[in-house]
Amino acid sequence: MGKVLVIGAGGVGTVVIHKMASLPEIFSEILLASRTKSKCDAIAERVGKDRVKTAAIDADDVPELLKLINSFEPDIVVNVALPYQDLHIMDACLEAGVSYLDTANYEPLDEAKFEYSWQWAYTARYRKAGLTAILGCGFDPGVTSIFTAYAAKHHFDEIHYLDIVDCNAGDHGKPFATNFNPEINIREVTQKGKYWEHGKWIYTKPHEIHKPLNYPGIGPKESYVIYHEELESLVKNFPTLKRARFWMTFGQEYLTHLRVIQNIGMAGIEPVMFDGREIVPIRFLKAVLPDPGDLGENYKGWTSIGCRIRGIKDGKEKTYYIYNNCSHEAAYKETGAQAVSYTTGVPAAIGTMMYLKGIWKKPGVFNVEEFDPDPFMEQLNLLGLPWVELHDVDLEL
Repeated sequence: MGKVLVIGAGGVGTVVIHKMASLPEIFSEILLASRTKSKCDAIAERVGKDRVKTAAIDADDVPELLKLINSFEPDIVVNVALPYQDLHIMDACLEAGVSYLDTANYEPLDEAKFEYSWQWAYTARYRKAGLTAILGCGFDPGVTSIFTAYAAKHHFDEIHYLDIVDCNAGDHGKPFATNFNPEINIREVTQKGKYWEHGKWIYTKPHEIHKPLNYPGIGPKESYVIYHEELESLVKNFPTLKRARFWMTFGQEYLTHLRVIQNIGMAGIEPVMFDGREIVPIRFLKAVLPDPGDLGENYKGWTSIGCRIRGIKDGKEKTYYIYNNCSHEAAYKETGAQAVSYTTGVPAAIGTMMYLKGIWKKPGVFNVEEFDPDPFMEQLNLLGLPWVELHDVDLEL
């Protein structure tokens, strides 16, 4: 049905390629590109049957990106590279006349800041070009936003309170490791907390607000309010929200390591001089930490991610909890990647499918909750991320 260029050959890229390659009736041709071609070749070999072509690309080099896009002529480019590279890839897609999809919003290299404004600024240009840009099509952001849209469509007249809850109850056996790119992960979880309440943003110290929450099939886990990018688009697209928060679980050992990393300056993003050359501390740390793509083999346990929602239906208050639980072992058995990569890669493949089928296809730049959630939700059940609904339950929040 369509040709797809996937940029990024980490854990998420691995899952995206496995899912796309299994659906030849949708993804007729696939090109996987990354700075390190050997990583692409290894993924293509695991998929087999000559389903995937590979190429080397520096995603920061717009002329080279443009050359690759023009030579392959894809229908859409799927960006699962680094958030720093979002704008470069969007620029290349715009110039080449090709639509775009990513899983995480743009973040500037020199500032730990998540904000959609840079990508939303492309709206008029994409609309004028007749191209679609789909933003944040992972799990969170991504599925959590689609869960919210599904709830608004089917179960609420007004959504007033939204709490996105993200639990990783898995054990990879390492003293300290991050579940995706360490540089992005550490920058994300060490910034100030931020949530929406009564029409404004409330800022907190990192990990200041926390409490134990019960996760289905897992039990109680200490959960912390952090800022996450989908909050920015959700409060914009669901203006009845009185409060919106994002909660994530962290173990005490993880937080202890994190504090030490910060206290000794290894989370720094400003260059320092070492042996006569500049290095960025967090990038050096990334080089010595375990590769998230290598964690899957020994990863045990589950993730549980969902939305706890309170609002009004037919004049009465209603509570609603929708979630997915994903097994690290099952994800690795299927794709060779752990559940954090799996829960991001599967939605990216489904979002691309939605575009190729013409279901999520209109000129402009859109967050996923702005599209019809129903066909996407159907595919989640079919492609390995089944969801569960609980009505009128204690949300604990």
